[in-house]
Amino acid sequence: MTDATATDLLVEAASEVGVRQRLALVALGKRRADRSVRVGRLLDVHGRAWHDDQEIVISGRRIAWVGPAGAYPGAVAERLDRRHLSAVPGFGEVHKHIESSHLTPEYEAALVLPHGNTWTCEASHEFSNVNGPKNLEFWLTARLAGSPMKIFPLPGSAVPPTAYEWGGGHFGYDEQQSFLKQQLMVAGLDEVMDWPAVWNPENPSYERLWGMIRATFEQRGVIEGHAAGMRAITDINAFAAAGMASDHEAWTTEEVQDKLRRGLFMELRPHSLPDIIKGLLAAGQQDWSQFALCTDDRSCSDTLKLGATDHNVRLAIEAGLPPEIAIQLVTINPARHMRLTPWVGSIAPGRFADLVLLDDVQKLAIAEVWADGVQVSAGPKFLPPIPRIDWPVWATQTVNIAELIAADAFAIPAAPGRQTMQAAVLRPFHWSDDFITMDLPVRDGLVQRDDTRNVTKFAIVDRFSGEGKTSKMFWLGTGPKTPDTALACTMGHDKHNIWVVGSSDAAMAQAVNALRQTQGGWALVRQGELVSTVVYEVGGLMSCRPAEAVDAEMQALYAEGAKIDWMYEPTFSPRWWPGFPERLAFATLTCAPWRWVLVAPSPLAPEGFVNVSTGNTHPIVW
Repeated sequence: MTDATATDLLVEAASEVGVRQRLALVALGKRRADRSVRVGRLLDVHGRAWHDDQEIVISGRRIAWVGPAGAYPGAVAERLDRRHLSAVPGFGEVHKHIESSHLTPEYEAALVLPHGNTWTCEASHEFSNVNGPKNLEFWLTARLAGSPMKIFPLPGSAVPPTAYEWGGGHFGYDEQQSFLKQQLMVAGLDEVMDWPAVWNPENPSYERLWGMIRATFEQRGVIEGHAAGMRAITDINAFAAAGMASDHEAWTTEEVQDKLRRGLFMELRPHSLPDIIKGLLAAGQQDWSQFALCTDDRSCSDTLKLGATDHNVRLAIEAGLPPEIAIQLVTINPARHMRLTPWVGSIAPGRFADLVLLDDVQKLAIAEVWADGVQVSAGPKFLPPIPRIDWPVWATQTVNIAELIAADAFAIPAAPGRQTMQAAVLRPFHWSDDFITMDLPVRDGLVQRDDTRNVTKFAIVDRFSGEGKTSKMFWLGTGPKTPDTALACTMGHDKHNIWVVGSSDAAMAQAVNALRQTQGGWALVRQGELVSTVVYEVGGLMSCRPAEAVDAEMQALYAEGAKIDWMYEPTFSPRWWPGFPERLAFATLTCAPWRWVLVAPSPLAPEGFVNVSTGNTHPIVW
């Protein structure tokens, strides 16, 4: 590229001045532009207006000039004619966990760019909880290697998620201040999830969290919120008063209206946005400037089936939003909220030259996507080579368990002479104030599962200390009924220790040891045989492979899982359903609205069973 250097890849204060000086000269016609793209229509998202027969002039990776075709005063090295297409800005994700795609950033970019997604605010508390010190380096590596995707990292407030968890990373004031000072692409603080630790000065995470909030305020960053289950107006007021700027956890129109009225920026997710948008339109909502659409979590398998940001936009259009407003919700709105408008969010001078070229606006039919001033897709095909990154051992050796885990690590001893024991029992997405109490049988001095009542054993194995510290208890309505069968995974939101559920202790140990060998992913043992693995060798969360390869392993896992008799009991959560219990990866969350949870053994929760809203602990059997 003429006059372009690697300084265009990142947004850095020193190099940004030089980039802007060059762009000013190109805009004035005093320096030659690299290329221009002539389009039939261009959407100005600032005023929500279409302009016919427009020209976009590009220098390096940025836009230098936008206006009527033929009016640019300077020389252009290459002119491209796309008058049959309509141009809208590259789509942005205001809140997304790239790790949930299970692809490393360079491969995730190749998957989502043909769907229009050219920039993402990475909600970085997944990899941060695996290797906090390397967090920023991890998220900038793909970009520096040449990936067209712009990733704006927000360091995780949930590192660790609660004071009862540990290992992998620990962020406070100093770490957040450093992240924000060293790189302008760091947009703020990732979703503040531990609400009890924000409002309660006696909570052991209070000082750490407020330190991160302070550091973010000092650098004028954005403090993202997470207000799951928060419906009471007093709580919403307190949440906004504490400095939280947004919420992406709303499920109903009324909840959105209550939070919007208290100044929260509302980020709508696919599972609830159709009903919310319909409800808001019916209520007469006119101003959509405080809204964005967001993906949050989506696997590469689901993206292959549904799409990426484009899927969210189509859902909004189908729910009744005009396409122009729906497009604003993934362009200028999230860019304004994240204070990123100098670089992304619109087709305007100074911004990265990211374009989505449509051949049908109403259907959001994408013909081409441009990023960094070059075409990166034709229809669904990604065009550039994917950067080759040899991820270092700090990213690929993250399951640190020195010795093989033995079956007796999952045994739950009974008190001497007892025929039964009382047991604390949870079920997936157990949001109640109290745990369940059940009477369970004792055999050979150990408390036993009871598959006749859908009771099995669930455990968390620490993968950071080298010791494989294990907590275990009984869970209701999940896991395999098939004998000697277990499922284990290194993705366990948000601490990402290993979770395992099984019908025998030996099968649980076998599944965990398989993950120790593969360095992350899924492991399924059926009747004593390891029948399927999915490899997430980077951080135990992602794989450095194309989406199709990872999806093929997942489909094989599903096929083997279909041969197993899985326990099930309904809960009040819409996030839980029968069959293969993939959602257990999210059932290990410890943020609001969870109360009683199981975490790896820690000084504040020696058996790992703790109420994260009060700090109370309780024996798992008595």
